[in-house]
Amino acid sequence: MVTDSETPMKDSGDGPVEPPGESRLRELARELGERMQSDGIRLASAESCTGGWLAKIITDIPGSSSWFSASVVSYSNQAKQSLLGVKANTLASCGAVSGETVKEMVAGVFAHTDADIAVSISGIAGPDGGSDEKPVGLVWFGWGRRDESTFAENFMFDGNREAVRKQAVAKALDKLLELLH
Repeated sequence: MVTDSETPMKDSGDGPVEPPGESRLRELARELGERMQSDGIRLASAESCTGGWLAKIITDIPGSSSWFSASVVSYSNQAKQSLLGVKANTLASCGAVSGETVKEMVAGVFAHTDADIAVSISGIAGPDGGSDEKPVGLVWFGWGRRDESTFAENFMFDGNREAVRKQAVAKALDKLLELLH
């Protein structure tokens, strides 16, 4: 089963969003690790706009090597192709920030790791690089379970570059926890 959310979902209610602090991100990662260990499953990630921040937060947790397999930081389109097998045609027709690309990133993670669950992240953190079609703050996520469903969702995050990236890391952790419940 493959699903996509085409319309960006606003990740907040009204007004400006206070990005999560490092302690909140570590708390989410710790909770995720406890759940992954209790379920006996492993996670891997593919990151673009977050630049490895998700992997950093996860590996800040002692013992994370028992449940976290790997992360690929594929910032450029060339890296997405060579490291994760994202098709040149997908990048040309849909762009790096798209549901199609993040799903192919998830497939690449599964092809190169022993992970049971994978997440991918690609977005436009700003301050430039956005367009009317893909504004700054748009982040696509791909999630999947090995040999099962893969899906993509996108969210619009407010704030500066750091705020967008922190919110993206928090959303990845939140959604992984949700998927495990």
